[in-house]
Amino acid sequence: MNELDEQLRELIPRLRRFAVSLTRNSSSADDLVQACLERALSSWGGKRADGDLRAWLFSILYRQFLDAHRRSRRHARMLEFFTGRDDAEPSTERTVIAQSTLQAFDRLPSEQRALLLMVSVEGLSYKEVAEILDTPIGTVMSRLSRARQALRQLSDGEIISPSLRILK
Repeated sequence: MNELDEQLRELIPRLRRFAVSLTRNSSSADDLVQACLERALSSWGGKRADGDLRAWLFSILYRQFLDAHRRSRRHARMLEFFTGRDDAEPSTERTVIAQSTLQAFDRLPSEQRALLLMVSVEGLSYKEVAEILDTPIGTVMSRLSRARQALRQLSDGEIISPSLRILK
């Protein structure tokens, strides 16, 4: 294990340099390197014995950077969806509006929440959602319209109950 410690210590400055080039922020880079080393040590049994340690660590670090980047993009889309803007520093007013919209979102039926998340947050196309739900694309579009309308009404303080159509 002593040899492994030495190899890791030699690679940390290289990993950090790579992380800084990805994140452009030294504290984020340090966090990324730490997460990389934690992942590497926890999955050490899955490493190929003949594999290059440096390449394996760089691969882990890069994948973790991509995962974090995707999560932050998803968060930004969610914030933009609920606030209608894409500013890094939201005002107090927009924060309150976003919180009330999130509360309204939580009050929607689960089917409407899922539909809004798939289209507005995850960025799935109507066609992809139609395939997932195994419904016609027109049905997806009308359900999405009703979900958006219900969210607007709940956000504006109107009390609504889900409207169900009676079929003859």
